[in-house]
Amino acid sequence: MSQYRIGILTMPISKAGVVPLSDLISIIHPISTNIFLITGGEGYDFFLNDERLNILKISHDKNTFFIKRIFYYLSLQFIISFYILKIRKQIDIYIFFIGGDTLLLPMLIAHLFRKKVLLLFASSSIKIHTSNNDPLVYGLKTLHFITCTIADRLIVYTEGIINDYSLERWAGKIAIARHHYIDFDNFNIKVEYIARESIVGFIGRFSEEKGILHLLHAVSEIVKEKPDTKFLFIGDGTLRPTIEQYILDNNLNETISLPGWVPHNVLGVYLNQMKLLVIPSDTEGLPNVMLEAMACGTPVLATPVGGIPSFIKNEETGFILKNSSTDCITSNIIKILENNKSVEIIRNAYQLIQREGTFEKRVEEFKNLFDDVA
Repeated sequence: MSQYRIGILTMPISKAGVVPLSDLISIIHPISTNIFLITGGEGYDFFLNDERLNILKISHDKNTFFIKRIFYYLSLQFIISFYILKIRKQIDIYIFFIGGDTLLLPMLIAHLFRKKVLLLFASSSIKIHTSNNDPLVYGLKTLHFITCTIADRLIVYTEGIINDYSLERWAGKIAIARHHYIDFDNFNIKVEYIARESIVGFIGRFSEEKGILHLLHAVSEIVKEKPDTKFLFIGDGTLRPTIEQYILDNNLNETISLPGWVPHNVLGVYLNQMKLLVIPSDTEGLPNVMLEAMACGTPVLATPVGGIPSFIKNEETGFILKNSSTDCITSNIIKILENNKSVEIIRNAYQLIQREGTFEKRVEEFKNLFDDVA
């Protein structure tokens, strides 16, 4: 098997980014003689002692002041570019990953030294910033356009993402590859669906684009119809204080649990408690937790964004929301909890993920990708 020297670059990441980055590293490791990781935030802390790679740290400034954010973006680009200069003789291919579509200067420096550059879309940073009404979104769109233009390959999880992320103009250099695979030792059916309590779950970042507030506002209406239903919101983020206040104001302490982030290796235990996992996002790539839920026999209700429709076919392998509005979420959850087809849907989803979720398939996809660009 061909061996490559790989550099992976990300913006500083939160806990939500650790799992997809870890999966990518695990897939690349068998086909690489050397891996350098440039990252920050939770990513640096998590991988600091990982013997499979060399890690370089970038700082994480959460300042929201407009001018300071611009200064932070510029300084970050220079720091990453310096690292690329430093390790230029040890890398053949760079993968720009989480937030990588805004790292213009590092990409230019990588090209200057004739390195191959792959831009791997974990999500649409432009859609995320737009959903959060970020004043920097217009500048970020410019960076995104240029990086997409100069990258050697754009990597997406499914063909549906090409249109969803408005990447059609670069179709000639788009490759399909996924870093998603399932650890079937941790993610499997431990509790049969019919034996589970009526628990509806959300797992992810507490932020606007994830649609968690729409789900939160649906809770009161759902429990009027289904008073025994409980909700489990796993994760954290900027909206946590808002969510906690809403729970307090609406006397939902006994209905909604907020355990925070849970270790990935025990997430399967939580998924096995749920009768339904809801992913009401405005934008997604291909959510790991959706695939893990399918492996755990937990039906998924999700918006048809990103790569989700490639796996979730309505009332065949899961359930599709027409939109992420509170009314739509409310009616669908009530309907699903009364649905006698769920067992059949769970079986279809489980069989699909058993075929498509193997580690070996992902390694082969990335090997072929590297062979193609090298």
